[in-house]
Amino acid sequence: MMLKNLLQQLYQDLGLGAVPSPDEQKVHHLKISAVDIAMTDLDPGFYFSSLIGPLPQKKKEDFLMLLMKANFLGQGTGGAALGLKDDESSLTLSLSLPYEMNYKTFKDSLEEFVNFIDYWKKELIKHETEAEKD
Repeated sequence: MMLKNLLQQLYQDLGLGAVPSPDEQKVHHLKISAVDIAMTDLDPGFYFSSLIGPLPQKKKEDFLMLLMKANFLGQGTGGAALGLKDDESSLTLSLSLPYEMNYKTFKDSLEEFVNFIDYWKKELIKHETEAEKD
Protein backbone atom coordinates (compact mmCIF):
# COMPACT_ATOMS: atom_id res chain seq x y z
CA MET A 1 0.00 0.00 0.00
CA MET A 2 2.85 2.35 0.84
CA LEU A 3 4.37 1.91 -2.63
CA LYS A 4 1.13 2.86 -4.38
CA ASN A 5 0.91 6.12 -2.39
CA LEU A 6 4.51 7.05 -3.20
CA LEU A 7 4.00 6.18 -6.87
CA GLN A 8 0.89 8.37 -7.00
CA GLN A 9 2.93 11.31 -5.74
CA LEU A 10 5.77 10.53 -8.17
CA TYR A 11 3.41 10.27 -11.15
CA GLN A 12 1.78 13.55 -10.12
CA ASP A 13 5.17 15.31 -9.77
CA LEU A 14 6.35 14.02 -13.16
CA GLY A 15 3.02 14.65 -14.91
CA LEU A 16 2.65 11.00 -15.92
CA GLY A 17 -1.08 10.71 -15.31
CA ALA A 18 -2.62 7.85 -13.35
CA VAL A 19 -0.54 5.09 -11.80
CA PRO A 20 -1.06 1.85 -13.76
CA SER A 21 -2.43 -1.08 -11.78
CA PRO A 22 0.09 -3.65 -10.59
CA ASP A 23 0.39 -6.95 -12.45
CA GLU A 24 -0.94 -10.26 -11.11
CA GLN A 25 2.18 -10.67 -8.90
CA LYS A 26 1.43 -7.23 -7.33
CA VAL A 27 4.44 -5.71 -9.12
CA HIS A 28 4.23 -2.10 -10.26
CA HIS A 29 6.05 -1.23 -13.50
CA LEU A 30 7.44 2.25 -14.03
CA LYS A 31 8.72 3.05 -17.51
CA ILE A 32 11.16 5.94 -17.69
CA SER A 33 12.99 6.64 -20.96
CA ALA A 34 13.21 3.05 -22.26
CA VAL A 35 13.83 1.68 -18.76
CA ASP A 36 11.24 -0.59 -17.15
CA ILE A 37 11.57 -0.74 -13.37
CA ALA A 38 9.63 -3.42 -11.53
CA MET A 39 8.74 -2.32 -7.99
CA THR A 40 7.40 -4.43 -5.18
CA ASP A 41 6.20 -3.47 -1.73
CA LEU A 42 8.23 -5.32 0.92
CA ASP A 43 6.32 -4.02 3.96
CA PRO A 44 8.40 -2.36 5.22
CA GLY A 45 10.41 -1.14 2.29
CA PHE A 46 10.62 -1.73 -1.43
CA TYR A 47 12.33 -3.85 -4.04
CA PHE A 48 13.36 -2.39 -7.42
CA SER A 49 14.61 -4.44 -10.36
CA SER A 50 15.32 -3.74 -13.98
CA LEU A 51 16.71 -5.40 -17.06
CA ILE A 52 19.84 -3.59 -18.29
CA GLY A 53 20.60 -5.42 -21.52
CA PRO A 54 21.94 -8.60 -23.11
CA LEU A 55 25.04 -10.12 -21.58
CA PRO A 56 28.02 -9.69 -23.93
CA GLN A 57 29.27 -12.92 -25.48
CA LYS A 58 32.72 -11.66 -26.48
CA LYS A 59 35.14 -11.44 -23.55
CA LYS A 60 32.26 -12.51 -21.33
CA GLU A 61 34.54 -13.55 -18.45
CA ASP A 62 36.20 -10.11 -18.41
CA PHE A 63 32.80 -8.47 -18.18
CA LEU A 64 31.65 -10.82 -15.41
CA MET A 65 34.78 -9.94 -13.43
CA LEU A 66 33.91 -6.25 -13.83
CA LEU A 67 30.42 -6.99 -12.49
CA MET A 68 31.81 -8.83 -9.47
CA LYS A 69 34.09 -5.89 -8.67
CA ALA A 70 31.16 -3.48 -9.00
CA ASN A 71 29.04 -5.61 -6.67
CA PHE A 72 31.78 -5.79 -4.03
CA LEU A 73 30.46 -3.71 -1.11
CA GLY A 74 28.00 -2.09 -3.57
CA GLN A 75 30.70 0.32 -4.71
CA GLY A 76 29.79 0.28 -8.41
CA THR A 77 26.07 -0.09 -7.90
CA GLY A 78 25.03 2.32 -5.18
CA GLY A 79 24.14 -0.60 -2.93
CA ALA A 80 22.13 -2.39 -5.60
CA ALA A 81 23.19 -5.76 -7.03
CA LEU A 82 24.09 -6.61 -10.59
CA GLY A 83 22.91 -10.05 -11.63
CA LEU A 84 21.75 -12.18 -14.52
CA LYS A 85 18.33 -13.33 -15.65
CA ASP A 86 17.59 -16.97 -14.88
CA ASP A 87 18.65 -18.03 -18.37
CA GLU A 88 21.86 -15.93 -18.06
CA SER A 89 21.00 -14.02 -21.25
CA SER A 90 20.72 -10.54 -19.76
CA LEU A 91 22.18 -8.27 -17.10
CA THR A 92 19.87 -7.05 -14.32
CA LEU A 93 20.08 -4.56 -11.47
CA SER A 94 18.16 -5.08 -8.21
CA LEU A 95 17.84 -3.02 -5.06
CA SER A 96 16.20 -3.94 -1.79
CA LEU A 97 15.32 -1.09 0.54
CA PRO A 98 14.02 -2.90 3.64
CA TYR A 99 12.77 0.12 5.56
CA GLU A 100 9.98 2.66 5.44
CA MET A 101 10.79 5.96 3.82
CA ASN A 102 9.30 9.30 3.04
CA TYR A 103 8.62 10.51 -0.50
CA LYS A 104 11.89 12.42 -0.91
CA THR A 105 13.99 9.41 0.12
CA PHE A 106 11.93 7.15 -2.17
CA LYS A 107 12.35 9.51 -5.12
CA ASP A 108 16.10 9.96 -4.47
CA SER A 109 16.58 6.17 -4.22
CA LEU A 110 14.68 5.63 -7.45
CA GLU A 111 16.66 8.35 -9.24
CA GLU A 112 19.96 6.84 -8.11
CA PHE A 113 18.76 3.39 -9.22
CA VAL A 114 17.89 4.75 -12.70
CA ASN A 115 21.29 6.48 -12.90
CA PHE A 116 23.05 3.17 -12.21
CA ILE A 117 20.93 1.46 -14.88
CA ASP A 118 22.03 4.13 -17.37
CA TYR A 119 25.66 3.78 -16.26
CA TRP A 120 25.65 -0.01 -16.74
CA LYS A 121 23.90 0.26 -20.11
CA LYS A 122 26.80 2.46 -21.22
CA GLU A 123 29.33 0.02 -19.74
CA LEU A 124 27.70 -2.81 -21.72
CA ILE A 125 28.02 -0.85 -24.95
CA LYS A 126 31.60 0.17 -24.11
CA HIS A 127 32.57 -3.44 -23.40
CA GLU A 128 31.00 -4.69 -26.65
CA THR A 129 32.75 -1.95 -28.65
CA GLU A 130 36.14 -2.72 -27.12
CA ALA A 131 35.63 -6.49 -27.51
CA GLU A 132 34.92 -5.98 -31.24
CA LYS A 133 38.24 -4.14 -31.68
CA ASP A 134 40.32 -7.02 -30.25
